[in-house]
Amino acid sequence: MSIHALQEWQDWRAQRVAGVSQPYGPLALAGTHWLADRPDGRIEGLPGLWTEEGDAVVLRADADEGLTVDGRPAAGAFRLGQDAGPEAVRVAHGERHLLVLRREGRWAVRDYDPAAPARRGFAGIDVFDHDERWVRPGLFRPYAQGRTVQVPNADGQRRGLGLAGELAFIFEGDEHTLQVAVEGDGSLWAVLADATSGTDSYRFRFLRPPAPAEDGTVTVDFNRTLLPPCAFADHFLCPFPPPGNTLPIALRAGERNHIVH
Repeated sequence: MSIHALQEWQDWRAQRVAGVSQPYGPLALAGTHWLADRPDGRIEGLPGLWTEEGDAVVLRADADEGLTVDGRPAAGAFRLGQDAGPEAVRVAHGERHLLVLRREGRWAVRDYDPAAPARRGFAGIDVFDHDERWVRPGLFRPYAQGRTVQVPNADGQRRGLGLAGELAFIFEGDEHTLQVAVEGDGSLWAVLADATSGTDSYRFRFLRPPAPAEDGTVTVDFNRTLLPPCAFADHFLCPFPPPGNTLPIALRAGERNHIVH
């Protein structure tokens, strides 16, 4: 085994654990509240009135409720757009960050709480041992046109999953393919399951290979297979694997599950 490759993987693991466990990482997500389900504007456990008004969310707050907007005590009405991420929110309640989210035309408020029980109980991420056999040459074959398939999500709802092509690789003499999306930076994203899913690993996982070369070739390191956010908190809307993305092999590589005290 290459010592350099092993060290890079260990560094990646350490960065991954640090990212997951940071104050506003996925373990801190304490709730996702869809405003369409709350016509009175009230969210249990959170102050203020939150209502959808066209292309924005309007927050109405009293001075004594303890909310801040843009770092200042909130009193009155505030028009809010979608936040970029839990570290870059406009609204806070003490240490809690209240992220405004828009998904398929619906608005929600996500409550990130550094004191969430999942974050306090986190003890690390269980992984399969690094194995260079799982670093495979791959080939990205783009579709002539992107397609959207309806897949179940972790909250029980079916939503569209955009796919741009298939990623092919060979393992032990057999070709396998995964349907993948292409991210804004050109990198690939796959939602997959395999013969270990639900037993030796979480029920499904994510894979994020780098951007392919012009001829479609790309190195796929399955040692960096990821747990999805919903493995850390129940309030994420992770998509399940699309048809064809359940590999018939035991992918004994990458992250298996998260460890709790």
